[in-house]
Amino acid sequence: MKLTAKFDTRREAEMTVERLVQQFEIDRAKVVIAADGNENTAGVAEDGSDNKAGGPSPEARDDAELNGKVVVHVEVADEATASEVREAFNEFDASEQAAT
Repeated sequence: MKLTAKFDTRREAEMTVERLVQQFEIDRAKVVIAADGNENTAGVAEDGSDNKAGGPSPEARDDAELNGKVVVHVEVADEATASEVREAFNEFDASEQAAT
């Protein structure tokens, strides 16, 4: 079974993957992060390293690619693992969750 969720920021997607791999011991090869569309994206909102830089950085940044949501796909073998994945999705504010 494949579970999919969309995230508003790259940070939320990456935090979800780390929770799946570190806490739930899901094989990283079973997890894919992708843009929701054809363009590169860091999500629909700035967060984490996508925020404008502050001191002591020499200059401010405003170049985050905000071209759509970030999608996480996870292959799971059983319902117990699927439940853990859904828990991580919810913890990091996933939207549009689906199972195929």
